[in-house]
Amino acid sequence: MRTLTTLAAVVAVSLATASPASSAAADPGTAAAESPQDVCIAGVPETDPLEPGPVSICLSVFKPAGASHDHPVPVLLHSHGWGGSRTSAPGSFQRYLDAGFGVVSIDQRGFGQSGGKAHVEDPAFEGEDVIRVVDHVASLDWVRKTGPDDPVLGAIGGSYGGGYQFAGAFTELAKTGRTRFDALAPQITWHSLNDSLAPREVVRTTWITALYAAGLDAHTTTVHAGYAEGLVTGDWPASMDEFFRDNGPAAHVAAGRRLDIPVLLHQGLSDNLFPLDQAIDNFDRALTPRARARSLLVGYNGGHALPNAVPAGYAVPGDACPARLGGADYDTLELRFLAENLQGAPRTLTGHGRYHLMTAEGGCVSVDSVAPNTSYALPDFVTGTVAPHVVKIADGPLTVAGSPSLDARVTALGLDSRAFFALSVGTSPLDAKVIQNNVLPHREAGLNLGVRRSIELPSVAATIPAGQSLFLTVSPVSDMFLLHGSRTPYAMVLQDVSVRVPVVR
Repeated sequence: MRTLTTLAAVVAVSLATASPASSAAADPGTAAAESPQDVCIAGVPETDPLEPGPVSICLSVFKPAGASHDHPVPVLLHSHGWGGSRTSAPGSFQRYLDAGFGVVSIDQRGFGQSGGKAHVEDPAFEGEDVIRVVDHVASLDWVRKTGPDDPVLGAIGGSYGGGYQFAGAFTELAKTGRTRFDALAPQITWHSLNDSLAPREVVRTTWITALYAAGLDAHTTTVHAGYAEGLVTGDWPASMDEFFRDNGPAAHVAAGRRLDIPVLLHQGLSDNLFPLDQAIDNFDRALTPRARARSLLVGYNGGHALPNAVPAGYAVPGDACPARLGGADYDTLELRFLAENLQGAPRTLTGHGRYHLMTAEGGCVSVDSVAPNTSYALPDFVTGTVAPHVVKIADGPLTVAGSPSLDARVTALGLDSRAFFALSVGTSPLDAKVIQNNVLPHREAGLNLGVRRSIELPSVAATIPAGQSLFLTVSPVSDMFLLHGSRTPYAMVLQDVSVRVPVVR
C-alpha cells in the first residue's frame, strides 16, 4: 500500500504539472468575481455492483459579467484530470470570463461530488453524461445558440479532461450524426487507451499502478479485477482490453466517424503516458479533411512525464511553438483559437493543418507530414543483454520530426521476448540518450526464426548538430514498463535491418 500511496502522490504532482488547470485560475490581483452556480443534474444510472442506481453529475456554472438573454455568450465546458475534481472557486477561469465566455466545470462520474463509478470515458456512461450537461447548458437563457437546444460550445481541459471532450462529441455524432460542440481544445489526451496503457499488450506498469492508486475509490469492479490479474500474470488482461476498447476516438474512427469541427491539440512529446503518436492519430484519423485544415497540433516537452532513467533520455522542458502561430504562449494561443471559432474574432492564427513540434533541444519544427521519408540500412545485431544495444543511424547535422519505424527479420530465442526501442542522440553509443525519454515495446510471443517485422518507434522531434549522431537504442528493460520486460531469458536477433526516419529537409 505504501507503494500505491507514493505513486499516487507522484502521479498527482505530474498531472497537476501537466494539466491546464492552473492557467484557468484568476490572477491574484483580479477583483472578486461573482460566485458560480453549483448544480447537480441526473446522469446515466450506474450499473456497477459497487454502486448501482441513480447518479448525479455536479457542475459549477460561471457566468461572465454582462451576459444575459439580450447579450448571450458562448460557453466552454471544462473538466479535471484523472483523480481530480471540478474547479468551483469564485474568480476561477477569469481570463475566459474576461474574454466573454461562460464556463461550466464538471465533476465526472466517480469523482468530486458526482456519483457512480468511473467508466473511463465510455460512450454509454461519460459520453451520455456530457450530452446531459450540454442539454443543461442549452437551457440557460444567457447562452448564445445557433438553434433550439444548440449552444455555441467549446471545451477545454487536459488528460482525462481532454478525454471527456472526445467522448461527448463522438457520442453525439454516433447518436445523431452531428455534434453540438463547435470547437475543442484537448490537451495531453489519448486516441486509444489500450495502445496508450499497454502498447503491443506490454503494460506501462509504472503509470498503470500510479493511475490505479490515484483513482482507487472510483474504479469499477472490472478495473479492480483486471488490475489484480495483471499484477499476477504480467499481461494485459482481455477484460481490460474490452473495457477500454470503446473509450476513445480510435473506436469511433474504426466505425467510420470523424469530427467536422476545429480542434486544437496540445500534446507532450516527452509525455510517457499519452505520447505524441496519440495526438498524431487524433489529428490524422479523428478529423475530417475540412476540420484538419482548420485545426492545429502543437507539441511541447512536458505532459505526463514521470521521472525515467532506464534507458536514459533527454528533453529541454518548455513550449516553444505557440509564439510561431500567433500566441505569445499556449494560454494566449488557446484563447485566440476559441475566440476565432466561437466568437467570430478575426482569424490571425497561422499554421492550420500542420504539425508544430518542439524539439528535444528546445527549438520548434513545423512540418506538413510526420511520415518517415528517409531509409537507413543498419548492420545485423543481437539484443537481450543487460545493457541497451545502441547502433548508429546517421551523423549530424540532421533534423527529424515525426514517426519513425524499423523493419527487420526478427529471430526470437525465448518465450514472450520483449525489447524497448527508441531513437537517441549522442557523440557515441556510450553517451547516446533517448530523444524525449520515450520508448515503445516490441513483443515476440514465441520462438521464431527470421520473421519479417515492422516495429513502430516513438514519435519525436530533434535537431542533431554536427559532431553528434542519431542512434537506435534497443533496451531489454524500461522503467516505464517496470517488471514487464521479457518473461524468460532470451535473445532477439535482428537481420536485414532498416530504419525509416522523418527527416526535415
